[in-house]
Amino acid sequence: MSTKVPADVSALIAAWSKGDQAALNDLIPEVYPELRRVARQHLNRRPPDQTLDSAALINEVYLKLIHAHGLRCENRAHFFATCAQIIRRILVDHARRRQYAKRGGDAVQVALDEALLGTRSRGIEVLALDDALTSLAKLDSRKTQVVELRYFGGLSVEETAEVLGVSVETVYRDWKMAKTWLHRELTEGTGKNS
Repeated sequence: MSTKVPADVSALIAAWSKGDQAALNDLIPEVYPELRRVARQHLNRRPPDQTLDSAALINEVYLKLIHAHGLRCENRAHFFATCAQIIRRILVDHARRRQYAKRGGDAVQVALDEALLGTRSRGIEVLALDDALTSLAKLDSRKTQVVELRYFGGLSVEETAEVLGVSVETVYRDWKMAKTWLHRELTEGTGKNS
């Protein structure tokens, strides 16, 4: 039985950032379990009849990373931040395709649980969340980045602070304000349609 020495993830990220595509092939098996965990968290919030599973989601992330020539990632946290943005785009694109296919019906739903909004878990359309985040980005892009990193990327407060180059306290403050703002936007959005 051979024992595989764990690869230096930071070195693989640095090599890939410099254009070494082979480094990405070595990197993905090292980060796959964590990416899959993040994907499962998102997909577990959706109704069971959705067609996208965690393996398919991570495969799409991998394909986007392959085609992302010249993408700069400084470290592990920055790499996961990039993956968080890709996951958000894939989920939104998937929701749009389903919505268009059904002509507006059966839009993809995700649960915004206590970790995000501080309220009981409830279903909300991923497109509504994306619209709310796009609106928030116009007001404060850093708060949107905090949500992307924490919610879509599964990064800790400390990792988020590292990626954004801000203090942990700033991330806590931005996270709290973003949750409040999103709760208001999404609650008002659902109330208007009812």
